[in-house]
Amino acid sequence: MKQPLGVILAGGLATRMGGGDKGRLTLGGQSLLDRVVDRLAPQVEDLALNANGDPARFADLGLPILADSIPGHAGPLAGVLAGLDWAAGQGAESIVTAAADTPFFPCDLVPQLLLAGEGMAHPLVLAATPDPERGRVRHPTFGLWPVALREDLRAALTQGLRKVVLWSDEKGGREALFPDARAFFNVNRPEDLKAAEAML
Repeated sequence: MKQPLGVILAGGLATRMGGGDKGRLTLGGQSLLDRVVDRLAPQVEDLALNANGDPARFADLGLPILADSIPGHAGPLAGVLAGLDWAAGQGAESIVTAAADTPFFPCDLVPQLLLAGEGMAHPLVLAATPDPERGRVRHPTFGLWPVALREDLRAALTQGLRKVVLWSDEKGGREALFPDARAFFNVNRPEDLKAAEAML
C-alpha cells in the first residue's frame, strides 16, 4: 500500500472558542496549526488543509485548501470526504486525518493506523486510547480512510449521517490503540489552551 496523504481538519466553527480559526491560536510561540503540520507532514506523502471560507487566509501555509463539498457544516466527515476527493485526484489510495486543534498527537500515528489496517481490503481505522470508565475511547478526527469508500461516504452524508463512529462501524472499521490519552488532548475552550501550555 502506498503511503497515505495527510489532511488536517480545520473546517469547524470553533464556537466554544468564540469563533475564528482555532488553529491559529499560539501555543509556546507556535500556532496550533503549525504544530500539527510539523507532526503530520513527515508521516505522509503530501498534505492538505480542510477549511471553509476564504482560502487566502491560509496562503502562508503553502498547502492545498479543501472546502467541504457537503453544505451546512456537516462535521468532520465532510472534511474527510473533501480529503478523499482530493486524494482521488492525486491517484492516492488513502488519507490520514488529524485535527487542527490537537497539537500533541503521536509521531507514529500513521504507521500505527496502517498496521491496524493490515489485511483489510479497504483499511478504515480510527485512533483510540484507553479510558478507565469506557474501556477505550475513539478519536474520530484521527483516522485512516480509504479512497475506495468515498462515494459511500458521500451518499451517507447526503442522507444526513454526521457521526463518524456510526459510519466506521458500519464499514467494519478497526481501531489503533495508543497508550497515552493525553496525546489526543484538543483545544476547544480558552482554559484548554492554558492546560496545553502546562503540558508543553
